[in-house]
Amino acid sequence: MPELLLELFSEEIPARLQARAAEDLKTRVERELAVAPLALEGVRVFSGPRRITLVGYLPSTTPASSEEFRGPRKGAPRPAIAGFLDTKVIQPLSLPGGKLEKAIEALEAGSPYDDFIEPAIWPQASMSARAEWRDTGKGEFLYATVERPPRPAKDILCDVLPYVIRTFPWPKSMRWGNSTLTWVRPLQRILCLLDGEIVPFDLRHGEDDGHGLASGDLTEGHRIMAPGAFAVRSFAEYEAGLRERKVILDAEERARLIRDGIAGLAAREGLQVVADEGLLAEVAGLVEWPVPLLGRIDGAFMDLPVEVMRTTMRVNQRYFTLRHPDGSAAPRFALVANIEPSDSGAAVIGGNERVLRARLADARFFWDQDRKHKLEDFLPKLEDVVFHAKLGTQGERVRRLEKLAALIAPMVGADPVLAARAARLAKADLASGMVGEFPELQGIMGRYYALHGGEDPRVAEAIAAHYRPLGPADDVPREPVAIAVALADKLDQLAGFFAVGEKPTGSGDPFALRRAALGVIRIIRENGLRLGLRDLIVKHWLFLEGDIVAAWAGVLAQERLSSGDVRPSEEVLGAAAAEIRAKLPNAPALAEELSDFIAERLRIQLRSDSARHDVVAAVFGAAPDDDLVRLLARAEALRVLIESPDGANLLTAYRRAANILRIEDRKDGPHRPPADPALLRAPEEIALA
Repeated sequence: MPELLLELFSEEIPARLQARAAEDLKTRVERELAVAPLALEGVRVFSGPRRITLVGYLPSTTPASSEEFRGPRKGAPRPAIAGFLDTKVIQPLSLPGGKLEKAIEALEAGSPYDDFIEPAIWPQASMSARAEWRDTGKGEFLYATVERPPRPAKDILCDVLPYVIRTFPWPKSMRWGNSTLTWVRPLQRILCLLDGEIVPFDLRHGEDDGHGLASGDLTEGHRIMAPGAFAVRSFAEYEAGLRERKVILDAEERARLIRDGIAGLAAREGLQVVADEGLLAEVAGLVEWPVPLLGRIDGAFMDLPVEVMRTTMRVNQRYFTLRHPDGSAAPRFALVANIEPSDSGAAVIGGNERVLRARLADARFFWDQDRKHKLEDFLPKLEDVVFHAKLGTQGERVRRLEKLAALIAPMVGADPVLAARAARLAKADLASGMVGEFPELQGIMGRYYALHGGEDPRVAEAIAAHYRPLGPADDVPREPVAIAVALADKLDQLAGFFAVGEKPTGSGDPFALRRAALGVIRIIRENGLRLGLRDLIVKHWLFLEGDIVAAWAGVLAQERLSSGDVRPSEEVLGAAAAEIRAKLPNAPALAEELSDFIAERLRIQLRSDSARHDVVAAVFGAAPDDDLVRLLARAEALRVLIESPDGANLLTAYRRAANILRIEDRKDGPHRPPADPALLRAPEEIALA
């Protein structure tokens, strides 16, 4: 089959958008061609800093097709005839609305109606249709026949591809020049070949010239090492030509070269690379011709926390961290250049070392400034940090966490005083300079600052661990104090957002409540904790309700005063508070809803862990239970029973009894409980009753 090659060449595409863009291109081209119908097979897509590319194979023409539809009987109401014609003739041919009335008039006069539309915008437009009355022997019925003649694939591509490009779904796009055409960065070239021949189209749309962009057979190599355009006639020639001109098309190959190259350089120094797949994928999207190099970290900065150095290098410079075999930080870093330096990389390395010194000096400043204060000194600043408009400030939240962590502590074997202290300090580092610069370090810096201020190591560990688990691969807290604070943090988050109606939906979960629920499940499950979630939530509502009323009522009152409410502000605030209080759920209702939500996440998790569906359904179909460990124990006990010989016999007996009952129901049923005790004879029957 003919080979389709499409490249969209632009200015630098952000690395995080490249892979998604390539998949979107594949999906949209396949979908639009399928309407023709034209099947694109063997599709591969590629992405890089300046291009997204698609290659695939498709027939040279569409197949001819003919469809016939039977409609209403003659004499049917006019709306029924109009609806049939509109659905089967007018819409498929994209005909103007006025054609419908002409078709009805022709049929009412006893004549057939024929129409044909030449190729215009859509591939399905090259179609013909006939509507006519036919005598079937059982009366006259309206028939519509729609015929689609073969069309060359090249013509269809000329129709489809401009539409795909003009409507491409970039998360963020830009306009430039006078055209309304948007792209993530200015689009510069379009390469489009079918079986080696140019597919001719441009991006004009009405009076919009589409920046004068038109398809051709030219692409470009590396911006610096091989500038200029060159022509290609096939994908093989295209890929080889790019490689000759210092561009590796495949992002996975670029990532592999980076991974292997850095690992090799590190091994020669007796070092190891700290694995970072996210950074690897990002850097592979930043370079077309990766050249790994090693630089040195100034020894004056080696006393900074390893997390600070790693985050500074990763976030600001996209450098890879190296370590000694014993896990300690090494005074080296790896970078990836986009050119082959003529001096073995000396100038590139030197420049990057100077930049890194400046970045680490900034980090040193934050580190030194933050440590001039105790962690508790940052707490007053949290009073000005809004957690959520309806849930108050971080300062208010911290006070709730203190109480809830102390409540949970005895249930998990933790010291309530230490748990309350850890909860009090858990969010303090959010107001520090370092976390303000690098939010990724929240909790981690709190641990360092707590230890520096002389806090109990268990408190410091809880501050660092209370955000965990951050994902399915992350470890859960194991120390009792950390467990208490982590559970308090997640339960407060869940209860607060559920109470104000900010619940997950099928289309979104902006406050990561599903992740919080899974965190609660994993902490309880992996630590074997016996907790009554409903009781905890009911008790926590005593702390939470007042904060919600105060915060939400304040927002509502401000809105009303801004919109012209002339009552005194105290009266407006009081009325708003009463309205909010009436709107909030009561404690038992919130506890039930939230514990059901967590149990449902557990049910989904068990099914994803390959638990038997019938076992899961039986356990969760029984009376509600907020003891997750007990639910898990029941599921395991039921599984063991069912998979044993006794369980198999029990299921056989149950099915037999159920079948007998179903048959008897058909005869003289239904037979439903309660049983009539007067009819029971055998001791076994009486015992079962």
